[in-house]
Amino acid sequence: MSTLSSLSSPDGDTPTHLYTYNHVVDGFSAVLSQTHLDQVQKLPGHHATYIETFGHLHSTYTPKFLGLKKDAGLWPASGFGNDIIVGVLHTGLWPESDSFEDEDMPPVPDRWRGTCEVGVNRKLIGARSFSKGMKQYGLNISTTDDYDSPRDFLGHGTHTSSTAPGSCVQKVESFGYAKGTAIGVAPMARIAMYKIMFFSNGSLKAMATDILAGMDQAMADGVDVLSLSIGFPASTFDTSPIATRAFAALKKGIFVECSAGNLGPDAYSIFNGALGLQRLVPELLTENAKFLAGKYIFCAYDYDGNVTVYQQFKEVQRIGAAGAVFSSDSRQYLSSSNFSMPFVTVNPKDGELVKKYIINTENASVSIKFQITKLGTKRAPQVAYFSSRGPDSEPPWILKPDILAPGVDILAAWVPNRPVKPIRESDYLFSDYALMSGTSISCPHVAGIAALLKAMQHDWSSAAIRSAMMTTAYLLDTANSTITDIRIGVSGTPLDFGSGHVNPNKAMDPGLVYDIEVHDYINYLCALNYTSLQIRVLTGTSNFTCENANLDPNYPSFMIILNNTKSASFTFKWVLTNVDDTSSVNTAAVKAPAGMKVVVQPETATFDRKYSKAEFNLTLSIDLGITVSPKCNYLGNFGYLTWHENIGKHMVRSPIVSAFANSTK
Repeated sequence: MSTLSSLSSPDGDTPTHLYTYNHVVDGFSAVLSQTHLDQVQKLPGHHATYIETFGHLHSTYTPKFLGLKKDAGLWPASGFGNDIIVGVLHTGLWPESDSFEDEDMPPVPDRWRGTCEVGVNRKLIGARSFSKGMKQYGLNISTTDDYDSPRDFLGHGTHTSSTAPGSCVQKVESFGYAKGTAIGVAPMARIAMYKIMFFSNGSLKAMATDILAGMDQAMADGVDVLSLSIGFPASTFDTSPIATRAFAALKKGIFVECSAGNLGPDAYSIFNGALGLQRLVPELLTENAKFLAGKYIFCAYDYDGNVTVYQQFKEVQRIGAAGAVFSSDSRQYLSSSNFSMPFVTVNPKDGELVKKYIINTENASVSIKFQITKLGTKRAPQVAYFSSRGPDSEPPWILKPDILAPGVDILAAWVPNRPVKPIRESDYLFSDYALMSGTSISCPHVAGIAALLKAMQHDWSSAAIRSAMMTTAYLLDTANSTITDIRIGVSGTPLDFGSGHVNPNKAMDPGLVYDIEVHDYINYLCALNYTSLQIRVLTGTSNFTCENANLDPNYPSFMIILNNTKSASFTFKWVLTNVDDTSSVNTAAVKAPAGMKVVVQPETATFDRKYSKAEFNLTLSIDLGITVSPKCNYLGNFGYLTWHENIGKHMVRSPIVSAFANSTK
């Protein structure tokens, strides 16, 4: 590059060029000395410089759970995602997996411009790897725990790739569990893998420069959907490696889906952060370890909530117990892949019966029956313990998370060279399919649904697709109660599940959407007091003004933050777009709790044709009273705005939320 070649240094150092970016941003990445950096920042046309940062890695029955059917609804209407290209940025994939077979797939679309470094067919049409930034940082890719290629060693990338657009594979299971047919959410969509995460020095690493290179290449190749199960430390928009470049993808009509993170259940844990955990271990087990080794152990939850079931399990595992029965009302999620011995958890009421049996029975015995998969259980779905909660520090006026999707014990493809589960200390089980959990598993589910919607609604923007999913999400579980927070077993809130659980078949025909134009984003950034230079870097455009700055990005939810106050008022100026083929009249209905007043003007929205628009104002007034104080989840209160079609079937709903500002910032 001519820019780099023009730089000089008194010590004779020369800059090292890594990547040139043409799509996510107009720029490059390089290794520069401070002298070089000073020179670059003085060059004409320089807008911004970012220091290198690290990113972190955040089913047989899920299509059925999502309501996807072969003969009705979104699957056949979208051609099962036919010819939509899903780009996945992750740890690579195992191209030989049956989930990437291309049987019955039509030829690759002519618009595809990508290549494959390993394996290629009509399903897996792209596979590239990006590691220059990592290597220049001085991190070597492990030769025993990874591949310096798009091939997956960890298994996570293979799992997520097969979850979104994986092919149909008959008769799969995880050691007797979840027996059935493995199939992706969009089984006729294509896969393009961009490996940007590698194992080095005992942990996974992903450099911002490599992630940007992967996103840039994906945009150049022609992907329709980008799935990123990656997170960076919380930061402002202009310093976020993903947020800035996702905007460039959005302008090109590419739907970008990111996982929220696994740092729950605390508030303000969306994306990444640090949590300090105190580890407490019962002394009894340590003192009697020799006596307890090889036996089944009953553990009562008698530690005032200070010792989790997980901590108890790790301790009985450490001393060599044969298995365990836990008595607990804790709903903290336990991952099946973490444990190498049989265990079962019972509620405290049943636990008392178990304890009484042990005390009163000489030579008490226990048997546990495994390999049971129950379908259609009550109280599903639930918000997983680990799922990161809102609000989001950046931006505080937009409700996060957006939506809830399957992410616990999802069966999908795995790599054959990496064990799925340990057995005791030295033996391992291997399988071509594995159960995994996390918001990184939810992410490809939503990406797959987005692929289905793009295949059916070619002219919808990314914002319209997001709106369709959010405003048609459901709030009630199979017991006809509000979706529960599994952590405490009570009804969750929008800070836990966003707009609700995604409902693909409803999302295909919402009637109305909250669409967002580029100028809406710019006006929002202006209202957040970003400078003109920062906005140019974020949006890639200099053709704008901040004359219409406002906090109204037309998002499909309403959020107000209470900063050192218990009362506030704000008027949102929103726009609805009709995406139905016919005209309609819709009426607003508000559900608001005590302490929240909502006024919608006008109360009706009339549309005379497809893509016609209607404006409305929503004035939100919060008065929580003098006795209210911020709770651990920072929630003030919440309600809902619903637009009902007067003569017709359509209904779209948006949460209205007030929350206290993060006191830990």
